[in-house]
Amino acid sequence: MLPTCPRRKDVLVVGCGNSELSEQLYDVGYKHLTNIDISETVVAHMSQRNAERRPDLTFHQVDATQTPYEDASFQAALDKGTLDAMASEEEGALARRMITEVGRVLKVGGRYVCVTLAQEAVVKLAVEHFVHMGWAVRLHCLQDERGKEEEDTFALPVFVLICTKFRQPMPTPILEMCVGDDGAPVRHTQVCELLSAVREYQAYSVLRKRLRTSTDPGSSLSLTLCNAKTGLPRYTLTVQDCPPGAKVPRSNQFAIFIVPRGSETAWLYSSTEGRRQLAASANFRRLVIASMHRNQEYTDMQAVQSELSPVVMDLAPPGMPTNQQVPFLSVGGDLGWREEVSRGVSQLSGEYCVENVRGEDGELYRRLVFLSNISLVQSESRLVPSTSSHKKKNKKKTKAAVTPSACVSVDSGFLCCAHHEVMVAGLSMLGVGTTQNKDAPVSVLLVGLGGGGLPQFLRDFVPDAAVEVVELDPVVLEVAKEWFGFRPDNRLTVTLGDGLERICFLEKEGGHLFDVVMFDVDNKDSSVGMSCPPAAFVETAVLQKVFNLLTPRGLFILNLVCRDPVLRTDVLERVKSVFPTVLSRKIAEEINEVLLCSREEKNAAHILPSSSQAAKNFQSMLSCDRTEPKRRPLIDIAEMIKDLKLE
Repeated sequence: MLPTCPRRKDVLVVGCGNSELSEQLYDVGYKHLTNIDISETVVAHMSQRNAERRPDLTFHQVDATQTPYEDASFQAALDKGTLDAMASEEEGALARRMITEVGRVLKVGGRYVCVTLAQEAVVKLAVEHFVHMGWAVRLHCLQDERGKEEEDTFALPVFVLICTKFRQPMPTPILEMCVGDDGAPVRHTQVCELLSAVREYQAYSVLRKRLRTSTDPGSSLSLTLCNAKTGLPRYTLTVQDCPPGAKVPRSNQFAIFIVPRGSETAWLYSSTEGRRQLAASANFRRLVIASMHRNQEYTDMQAVQSELSPVVMDLAPPGMPTNQQVPFLSVGGDLGWREEVSRGVSQLSGEYCVENVRGEDGELYRRLVFLSNISLVQSESRLVPSTSSHKKKNKKKTKAAVTPSACVSVDSGFLCCAHHEVMVAGLSMLGVGTTQNKDAPVSVLLVGLGGGGLPQFLRDFVPDAAVEVVELDPVVLEVAKEWFGFRPDNRLTVTLGDGLERICFLEKEGGHLFDVVMFDVDNKDSSVGMSCPPAAFVETAVLQKVFNLLTPRGLFILNLVCRDPVLRTDVLERVKSVFPTVLSRKIAEEINEVLLCSREEKNAAHILPSSSQAAKNFQSMLSCDRTEPKRRPLIDIAEMIKDLKLE
């Protein structure tokens, strides 16, 4: 406990209580121990208990916040749990007075050694105090050996905080973290980085304890591992167990699956159902699914395996031998590819990045991701070789390599999101392509721009379509223009502002009717059970305004993402109270579903059978891209509406 303190030096034990720690230290050679405690009963009991066997072990009734000792009286101060207890009193004021007093009685070069469970408020209080005083701070995380699976062991790790006093305050804080008895110290530059590392080790210990003593196929336990130097997230580990009774070969106890970069948000890796399917396919008793994070460098698959091997072994299922080989699984054998092409900050949505990734199908995709919710891709488009890049190939080659972002463009004829395909296919319900509507233009009001793929598809491929997009965030509009090829014109306009306010304005002003009103707007509040749209967009009063904005043949199309079945039922009932006919289409392997809400009351016996012919008519009407006549839309209308359900 005091490896750097010579045994002949004086040690102050703060708040000794009835712990055996001082007695154990005395027995191994630390004879100069001064024990203090505020309790008269404790001091009397400990003095009596040690009078014969340890006559030189002294105990005094002293208030640790106001001791009688002279300045620089002790070489070390030892605290086992006293800081933890005091930090909860008087909003931490008591603890601050105690560590201030400790600093006074310690000599230059002396150390304050505190054994703590490292609750964040406690560690923050102490570390910030000593950093302000110019001391060096090191935090040791004590780990138990793998294989100790007793039920009474602590789930949370024990930490030892060691703060060293200098003659002159350190101009730059020294903040270090060590893991284990012989772990090399990792230097941090800010207190917040050190606290982040503490949280990671605590979460890891809790997860390890839980996984070493039981299995739970019904839950997906996750843990984020941070970069030791920067404190930024580096890996997310999700543990998935096979259900009881599954026929798993005896040799298939444990495996690690490395998710390719750029595929983290895929249904198979990001959803509970997908991870269960992946685990069942791998057929291991326990599968740890490891995802790599943005802004982190990864050399190759071998380096990732070497980095993860000593960590994930602690997550092995109960009873697995420590020397058993654990296979690493992946798709294609490489790490995948990701290229960040832009990064910025939106005042409304926070920090974002635009990145190119290579999908598991080998194609290139561009994504917009808000970093406040990295598991959600805000917008996605497929990339194709640009016309200009073909011309460049004929020019003289230079030594500078051409990056993928410099020679690709967005394919406006390909909709990456399945719910966008269904929303487009829903236009067939307008009767587009029939004799009575053959030359009738289609007017669309769309709330939510994203990367602009959906409105641009409508403008480019639906004959005579006029689209007004309402977008709240001006940054999103600029990103769509710069990185997703969004090109507004007289048939595709953008109104910056609140979607609800725009709907209210148009309805109140009158004279504005649309064939289609679409809601494709996400909810910034991730704590509710409905992530799309915000709850205010499906209030009855708003739905009635949407109804009033539609032409007689009009259609309201809603992208609904709702994990709460009760809330979904409530939303559906409100929609049905306004719209006579409501059809729904679930998106396979996603939470999204699309509601197609008609202003007209349609005969249930004929609406679904007739949709097949409507799909054929609409498919034949889809035109080529006017700017690139050879490019046709890649969408199967009939496939998108074949599973429509009448609500």
